[in-house]
Amino acid sequence: MTDAPIPPVLGVHDLGPDTHPVAYEVTGGTAYVTLNRPDFRNAQNSVMTYSLDNAFVRAVEDDAVKVIVLRANGKHFSAGHDIGTPERDHHVEYPNRAALWWDHTTRGGGDRRLARETEVYVQMCRRWREIPKPMIAQVHGACIAGGLMLAWVCDFIVASDDAYFSDPVVKMGIPGVEYFAHAFVLGPRRAKEILYTGRRFGAAEALEWGMCNHVVPRDELQTKVDEIAAEIAAMPAFGLTLAKKVINGCEDQMGLQTSLDTAFGWHMFAHSANAEPDDTDSFSASLGGMDARSMRDSANTGSTGETKD
Repeated sequence: MTDAPIPPVLGVHDLGPDTHPVAYEVTGGTAYVTLNRPDFRNAQNSVMTYSLDNAFVRAVEDDAVKVIVLRANGKHFSAGHDIGTPERDHHVEYPNRAALWWDHTTRGGGDRRLARETEVYVQMCRRWREIPKPMIAQVHGACIAGGLMLAWVCDFIVASDDAYFSDPVVKMGIPGVEYFAHAFVLGPRRAKEILYTGRRFGAAEALEWGMCNHVVPRDELQTKVDEIAAEIAAMPAFGLTLAKKVINGCEDQMGLQTSLDTAFGWHMFAHSANAEPDDTDSFSASLGGMDARSMRDSANTGSTGETKD
């Protein structure tokens, strides 16, 4: 637990082009929601999660917005969930919004973790997946673990050719990130490969495997996203909403929601199993001995042995 001051969550009307940890601006019919913790590789603490949610609320309620783009400032899209920055805030109470659950800070053991991770991880992602406007993930640099969850809830993923992806959470003795859509976005065999090995995979592989819609040079990324957003914005808004509902419904009938529930159950069991040897600090013990630095180093090492900053 840190003694560093935790910044407040940005309200719907607090957001602006330069606000932290999330920035927000509208150009034409597109809302640009930007992860803005570049000094921490856009690691996601709860302040970012709830600020993101407020940015999405603002975009949904603005009739002038036809498309939402989720992007990031700095060298990387997102290093995943915050497990080691000075602003890590797992111990802080926030009003629940995605799930009707009790406050995790008043509970202990597995109850505490289940309450928090249900709210800020699984149910937030489910909430965002159902946003009734098209969403494009604009990904560059690292997209690790929880970063995958943000990209996967979007309808399109457009990546730069320097983007790379990884879910190294199995190194913690945990089956994968909480929003477990791996088999749906990668296919079962590729999902097993990236989980069993913990290796990263590049944008070209993500495109070949069907996870990304487009991969372009880094200096062309924004232009490509803007072109797609403009094409979408020319379509009838309600028709887009219904098309999204239908396709999401097809995924649900294929078992996505049931799979998420099953995977999250095993995820929570793994936390408990990790914590059993030493429950004096279950939030640390349940990470299987991993910290932010070791996660970064393992995520940045591919099958070729090359590393990136």
